[in-house]
Amino acid sequence: MALSGGSNTEHDRVDMLREKFNHFLAKREPPKTFCPSEVARAWTRDELGAMGYAEWRDAMDDIRHLAAQLRDQGLCEVVQQGHVVDALSMDDIKGPIRLRRKTPS
Repeated sequence: MALSGGSNTEHDRVDMLREKFNHFLAKREPPKTFCPSEVARAWTRDELGAMGYAEWRDAMDDIRHLAAQLRDQGLCEVVQQGHVVDALSMDDIKGPIRLRRKTPS
């Protein structure tokens, strides 16, 4: 699902996703990382429901998509087995990933 923020409800959902994701990026100093599921699990059941998710797992695709967008903007890194993954698409990345704020070069 693309995170474009088309309708008001979708826009609110995208804002909530970005806010929570950015919270994790801000609070973890590189090289510390976080798992995308930590973002999803940080919401209450009511918050998840308000965003249109029945449970935290339902938010995972959108969180991974947001991670890809922020990676493309140079704001975060996708890490797998301790190495930054430079795959073109999140679909190309198989297995668990971790995320971290990109450090200035």
